[in-house]
Amino acid sequence: MCGIAGLALKPGMTPDRSVLDALTRALAHRGPDGHGHHVQGNVALSHTRLAIIDLVTGDQPLHAGPASLVGNGEVYNYRELRTDNQLACATGSDCEPPLHLFRRDGVGFADTLRGMYALALHDRVSRQVVLARDPFGIKPLYVTETPQGIAFASEAQALIAAGLVAPRLRTTALHELLQLQFTTGAETIFEGIRRLLPGETVVITDGRVVERRRRAALPEGGPEPITEDAALARLDAALETSVDLHQRSDVPYGMFLSGGTDSAAVLAMMARLNDRPVLAFTAGFDVPGAADEREAAAHAARAAGARHVTLDVTREMAWRHLPEIVAGMDDPAADYAIIPTWFLARRAREEVKVVLSGEGGDEIFGGYGRYRSAMRPWWRGGKAMRAHGAFDRLDVLRAPPRGWRDGIEAAEAAAATPGRTRLQAAQALDVADWLPNDLLVKLDRCLMAHGVEGRTPFLDAGVAGAAYRLPDAMKVRDGQGKWILRQWLAKHFPASEPFRRKQGFTVPVGAWIAEAADRLAPLVAAQPGVAEIAKPDRILPLFRAAAGKREGFAAWHLLFHALWHRRHVEGIAPQGDVLSYLAER
Repeated sequence: MCGIAGLALKPGMTPDRSVLDALTRALAHRGPDGHGHHVQGNVALSHTRLAIIDLVTGDQPLHAGPASLVGNGEVYNYRELRTDNQLACATGSDCEPPLHLFRRDGVGFADTLRGMYALALHDRVSRQVVLARDPFGIKPLYVTETPQGIAFASEAQALIAAGLVAPRLRTTALHELLQLQFTTGAETIFEGIRRLLPGETVVITDGRVVERRRRAALPEGGPEPITEDAALARLDAALETSVDLHQRSDVPYGMFLSGGTDSAAVLAMMARLNDRPVLAFTAGFDVPGAADEREAAAHAARAAGARHVTLDVTREMAWRHLPEIVAGMDDPAADYAIIPTWFLARRAREEVKVVLSGEGGDEIFGGYGRYRSAMRPWWRGGKAMRAHGAFDRLDVLRAPPRGWRDGIEAAEAAAATPGRTRLQAAQALDVADWLPNDLLVKLDRCLMAHGVEGRTPFLDAGVAGAAYRLPDAMKVRDGQGKWILRQWLAKHFPASEPFRRKQGFTVPVGAWIAEAADRLAPLVAAQPGVAEIAKPDRILPLFRAAAGKREGFAAWHLLFHALWHRRHVEGIAPQGDVLSYLAER
C-alpha cells in the first residue's frame, strides 16, 4: 500500500517540479519507505512506498519499454499472472505484471487483476495516461481538471495541498455528509475533485479524458439454484483461496478481530492456513454498558490458538487524538468507528505492517438488519434504506438539508437490475456507495496514518462469485443475516458461536459528548463550518442529550464536521486535544 500522484498535461505543458514535490510530500505518510518520480514530456508520476512485497527490487515507478507504472495497493494474483501469461518480469513486484499486461492488452489490462489497487500508467508512444481502480473501490484515487490538464492523487487533500484546487464545498455533498455520514457518487465534497469510481478505468490523452470503462464488483443475475452442501463447499474453497492470497506478504501480518462472524471467519481460515499462531488485535471501551466484544473475541482467539492483543480505548485517548484522527479523513466519512480503527492501527504497527479485516462481510452475505426491512414490500412494513437522515426532526440545522438523497436514489435505480431480488439490490446499493465511501475510506485513512496496510478478503471476486447469487434464504433466515456464513462457521469454527445474536458495534462517543457538553458545545457552535449550518442555541441542548441514540449521532456529526472543516477548509493543522484545537484562534 502506497501513495500515488501525477500530472497528465496538455501538449506543450511541462510538469512543475514544485507541484510534483508538493503532491509527494502530502502523501508521505502513505509511503514512509521511499519515493520515486517519473517525468517525461507533459506527464509526471509520483510514488511514495510502503514496502510489503519484493522489499529489494520493488521500488516504483516500474518501467517496461515505453511504459511506466506507479501503483497503490496489492495485486494478489501477481504470481499467477506472471506464470499464466509467461511474463518476463525484471522484479518480484506485484505491480509489474499489470505493466506488461497493459503493454499487451491496452486498457483492458485490469480485467484479470485480483486485488485492491489504484494504478497509473504512462505510455510514451501512444501519449496515453491510464488510471485504474479495483472493482470494490478498496484503494482510492482522486482526479481534478485544471487549465493545464489533469492531476490525480491517492488522497484529495494532496491536490489541495499542491495548490491545484481550492477547498470549496459542494452544498449537496455537505448535506449528504450531515445526514448520511458519507458522500455518494463520483463527485466528492470538494468542488472540482472527482473520485475515480470503483472498477473504473480512464484513458487520458493530451490532458483530457478520452475513454472510460467500468468493471463490475458483483456478478450479474438473480439467485442461482444450489444445494446447501454445494454452497458450503463452494464457500469454503473461495474463502481459503482468498485468505491465502491476502496473506501474501514479505513482512509480518496480523488481523483485526471483533466478536462478530466476519472476523471470526477470517480468523478461522488464517488459523487453518498458518503454522504459527495468528496475531489478532481487538479494541474495547471503558464506558459501562458500551457494546464491548472483547470477551467474545478472546474466546474465539483462544479456540483458534491465536495470540490476542486487546486495547482499551478511553475517553481521554479519544479526546486527545480526535483532531489528528479526523484530519486524516480528507474524504469525509463521519463514521465513529474511525476512533477504534485508528488506535488499533497504531498498536498493530508496533508488530506488523499488514492486517486482514472483515470489511465487506455484511455486504456480500446480507448481514445488515436494514436488508431484512428492504426485502419486504412497503405494504408489509418494508422501507427504503437510508430513508431518514441524522438531523431529521431535531430542529438543529438552519435550513432543512436538500438533495441529500439524490445520490442514494440514483444508486438505488442502478442497483435494481433485472433479475435481482430486493435483497440483492440492497446489497448492490451498499457496495456502490456505503462500502467504498464510508467503510473503506475509514480503513484506508486510519491505517495509512500509521503505515499499515489493510486487506479485506471478503472483497474478492471469488468470494463475491460464491456468495452474492446464493438464494435469499441462504443469506437471511430466522431473522438473522449471513446464514450461510454462520453455517460455515458452525461446521468449521463452532467456538465462535455463529448463531449468537449480533451485538452490534458501537463507540460510546455520544456518552463522551454528553459528559463534556457544557465545555464542548460552545466551542463547536463557534466554528465557522458549524455556524453557517446550525442554530447556535440548539447545539448545547443537543450535546447534553447526546447519550440518546438519535441525538448522539447528530452531535457526533457536528463535532466531526467542526474538526474536519477546521483542518480541510480553514487549513489549520491539528494541535492539542479537542478542546484546545477548537478553542485556538
